[in-house]
Amino acid sequence: MARNFRAAMNPRLPSSFSSLCLAGFVLALAALGAGSARAEKADRGKPFVFASDKGGRVDVVNQRTEFIGNVVLTKGSLLLRAERVDVRETSDGFHQAYASGATGKPVSFRQARDVPGEAIEGVADSLEYDTRSDTVRFLGNAVVRRTRGAQVADEVTGAVIVYDNRTEVFTLEGGSSSPHPTGRARVVMMPRVPAGEAGASAPELSLQPSTALNPRKPS
Repeated sequence: MARNFRAAMNPRLPSSFSSLCLAGFVLALAALGAGSARAEKADRGKPFVFASDKGGRVDVVNQRTEFIGNVVLTKGSLLLRAERVDVRETSDGFHQAYASGATGKPVSFRQARDVPGEAIEGVADSLEYDTRSDTVRFLGNAVVRRTRGAQVADEVTGAVIVYDNRTEVFTLEGGSSSPHPTGRARVVMMPRVPAGEAGASAPELSLQPSTALNPRKPS
């Protein structure tokens, strides 16, 4: 169901996501203390809240909600801005959201992490969010950053970026829709602050090679 939903809402995506990975690579963003710095756990129990300039449509029978026109979607610390947002609820209570931007105005995403003052922020032409797998897919001209206050700690760019909140794995792929001039996927890692120095009280993260070639797909 999730695969069909993505294909219907974004026909630019290939039917097999694994084919893209032949031109890409996978990186893991893992905490030094296992499980100590994932996305804000309190967000999971928070409701979706929608607001838009042009209004929307709520289909109770088919469990589908659509909004258009400078849409703002929130769920706890999660903040999503897009021109159009389409959310479907599955029969077992999970949600699949597809957001698309307007010309010159990409979709933006932000969510706090469990480390105080840190967040994951990103922009892309379109975005998919799945609460079952707790993954965010940034599609087209994608740029995702881990921020610490007002500072950028890490930055990844590519044609497609998939972020798994549970495992903290980023899957990056290059291609013609990458913001990099040559179409490459790109990673920038800022120097880590040595332990004991000022401002080093929070656990630090590192980018490491992943053992997986493909992101985990929703069942």
